Amino acid sequence: MENSKIVKGGDGPNSYFKNSKLQGNASDLAKKLLVDGIAESLELPPKDYRAAGAAVFAIADFGCSVGPNTFSSVASVIEAVKHKYEKNSEAVPEFHVFFNDQVSNDFNTLFRSIPHDKQYTAAGVPGSFHGRLLPKFSINLMISNVALNWLSKIPESVTKRDTPQWNKGRVTYARSSPQVVEAFKARFVDDMRDFFGARSEELIPGGLLAILIPCRSQGTSPCESNVVLVADSMGDALADLVNQGIISEDVVDSFNFPTFIPTASEMEEIIVTNHGKHFSIEAMQEIHLPSHLNNPQGIQHTSNTMRAVMECLLNQHIGLPHVVDEAFRRYPEKIENLVKNKAPDNNTSAAQFEMWEFLFVLLKRNRCIVA
Repeated sequence: MENSKIVKGGDGPNSYFKNSKLQGNASDLAKKLLVDGIAESLELPPKDYRAAGAAVFAIADFGCSVGPNTFSSVASVIEAVKHKYEKNSEAVPEFHVFFNDQVSNDFNTLFRSIPHDKQYTAAGVPGSFHGRLLPKFSINLMISNVALNWLSKIPESVTKRDTPQWNKGRVTYARSSPQVVEAFKARFVDDMRDFFGARSEELIPGGLLAILIPCRSQGTSPCESNVVLVADSMGDALADLVNQGIISEDVVDSFNFPTFIPTASEMEEIIVTNHGKHFSIEAMQEIHLPSHLNNPQGIQHTSNTMRAVMECLLNQHIGLPHVVDEAFRRYPEKIENLVKNKAPDNNTSAAQFEMWEFLFVLLKRNRCIVA
């Protein structure tokens, strides 16, 4: 998805900037875990590492988007790190923040929105976080909030008619065959292997990587993810447009949202299996946020949030903004039907949709591995 614009830029009424309170609320709930993790687990660089001219504490946010959530997270990190230095009776260094997202991200809105009272210098780092972006052992602390669920690309097999993985008529894997689900999961596992591999090279020994990612409850199938089920409701809206002859069936058959939602154990397995020699898991905790999908206001808010992260992909695929507008006009009703009538094919009850689920993971870069 390197050249695809995921979230809607700018600061207009449908923008991610104006419609990312859900992600911001989840990040706020995770802040205590992050601050406590910095206090307990962050190892300050040795004094000989901080030679003259090198007294800089480097922070990177992978998948920063356009704000404002990234600025709040960075401010919390800096305050916690400052407290750590002061508690150790050491001089507080200067802070430098690297804001990363895809090359198509709206960095203009991001940098226009940086708070005037910021306590850091800033730089943009465009590029996919599934690969190397920064010099080796150059970053002290990394964060990534509600971004790693996005895949680097759609599994090729799910868009091909002649494969068992063809995801006909669906825009996610929520109501698809086990083969389709496995294709999305395999792509996610490969992407996470690449992500952690790149970060293990960029993070200094003793540094921290904090992740917040949408998750699903332990023991549930991939098709029981609230986020994916809600996103899949857009497929119902598009199906209406197909039935009315507004778009072709091929348009829907060839479109999939590039996302996968893991459980805590799936994330742990990926980390331990592929990068256990590089990282130790300092914390792993689920966070639950009320969804408010039991009332019209909550459903509309969810629709607005999902539009901010889906509209650009749909516009790029369909090429007709007025058709995409019509799909989103119908979308709240489809979400309401999902919650009221339970998701078809997997016996999901409406009670499942009471909470949004997120996973906070804190990793430390092991000191014994230096290359």
